Order: sequence, then structure tokens, then C-alpha cells
Amino acid sequence: MDPISNMLTAIRNALAVRRPNVSFPFSKLKYEIGELLKKQGFVEKVEKKGRVKKIIEVTLKYENGIPSISGLKRISKPGQRIYLPYKKIKKVKGGYGIYIISTSKGGLTTDKEARKQKIGGELICEVW
Repeated sequence: MDPISNMLTAIRNALAVRRPNVSFPFSKLKYEIGELLKKQGFVEKVEKKGRVKKIIEVTLKYENGIPSISGLKRISKPGQRIYLPYKKIKKVKGGYGIYIISTSKGGLTTDKEARKQKIGGELICEVW
């Protein structure tokens, strides 16, 4: 299975049952995705835990009992990678969501930052 899809599904399932936090196995890419979600205000906290068996614990954000994340969708899959130049990156849900993009310069960024810096990359997922 795809580890990023597993991460997004774990977050989606935790939001569906209103759990305060969710955890999954550690990887640098998943940690960067979590940090980007925190920076954009979709989650409250992202923590690395454990020494031998590392995990990532994400504290989910709710406003009056309503999750701040309405949906998560994996775009680029291991069997079908989706790459776009910055000019073809559109807004998600009319600007209410974000694309998480793995850029050609290395590292992850949002669609807005990629357009601003004029760099394209692989569309990892969309969050709204």
C-alpha cells in the first residue's frame, strides 16, 4: 500500500469519529505533510514520538465540534504520478483548499507558494 494514502485515510477516519488525535508510522515525507497542514491551520499539533519505533501523532483541529478539514484526496499515486508546471496549477475549491506539492527544488509546498515562486512539481494531495 501507499504510506501517504494510509496517512490521509487515518486522518479522514479519525475526523469521521471526532477523535482528538491520530498517529501513524514515521517517515520524513509524512512528517513534512503534517507540518504543512499545521502551518496552513488544518491541524493543531504534529509531534514525533518514540526512539526505536517512531510514530507521528497529529492533534486534529475542531471549531465548535466541526473539523477544520472537510476532505483529503490523494492525487499522485505510486502507479500514476501527476506532475504539473506552475502555470497549470489551479486553485482547490475556489481557493478554500490547498494542493500539497513536492517541488522540483526539493521539499513540500502549497499550490499558492508554488505559483508565487514559479515552480512546478508533483501533486501529492489536496486538502479542503
